[in-house]
Amino acid sequence: MNARELAWRVFSKEFNSSTLDIISTEEKAPSYVVTPLGAKVNRVFAVGVVTDTENIGSEESPMIRARMADPSGSYYISAGQFQPEATMVLRDIQPPEFVAIVGKARVYSPDESVRLLSIRPEVIRKCDSKLRDYWVYETCRMTLQRIDIMKEAMEMSDPSVEELKKLGYPDYLAEGAAAAAKHYENVDLRAFEELVRDSLREVASGSTGEIKEVDLEEMIVSPEADEVEVAEIKASSEDQEETVLQTIDSLDKDGKGSDWNEVVVDAKRRGIDRERLEEICTDLMDRGEIYEPELGRLKRI
Repeated sequence: MNARELAWRVFSKEFNSSTLDIISTEEKAPSYVVTPLGAKVNRVFAVGVVTDTENIGSEESPMIRARMADPSGSYYISAGQFQPEATMVLRDIQPPEFVAIVGKARVYSPDESVRLLSIRPEVIRKCDSKLRDYWVYETCRMTLQRIDIMKEAMEMSDPSVEELKKLGYPDYLAEGAAAAAKHYENVDLRAFEELVRDSLREVASGSTGEIKEVDLEEMIVSPEADEVEVAEIKASSEDQEETVLQTIDSLDKDGKGSDWNEVVVDAKRRGIDRERLEEICTDLMDRGEIYEPELGRLKRI
């Protein structure tokens, strides 16, 4: 059984700037788009505002193209007969409307001079600005993690997964960063840091008014981290992973997966803060032990 790929949180500017593809020659093996910051993307989780839609098919057999805006630009979405549920949702949307999407990264390149990236949705849900703001915060945090590893990779004479792992980075980050550092020349990391600042300012201006300065260092730590007593976080990584797996199992009452918010609450009660929980879940997904059956739910394989 093939494990479901991690759904990456990347801003559209980073995603659309990708020019490196990893195409597998093995049957049913996944292919990837590698971004300038080293996200090795097969699947994407994005939240934004659908600004326009177009049916380029027919009423009987619709093929919907849409554009979804985030703070850095726009994603391009396409869905047709092989994504019937997503197609129906897109067809019924009245722009502008907030949506959350999990889908596959797709590259269309009819010739060497044309390269268009899009998302082919697996799941689409209408949402609100609060979920969009939370996604922006999380995507900023994860963008900063990729900036950090790319700084390390770009300083290496021969970037490698092994050397990056020695610095403490997990496989899923090290693989993409090593490939990106070799492929992309002179990645403008400052531009992506500025993107993080601008995105945070945009979210803050819509909720709490003017924000004069954004401290990037503070973004690496989850705001809930200080609420957890240090003494409570003594379990080893393996013990914590087993605790998370048990939590996901115990909360999966109907076989459809555990609600993410319930997992967060239960994990915190067991001494695992939200930031650490996300790291554990990312590692478990990367190893194929859990997956997202739908947006906001986790299930053990």
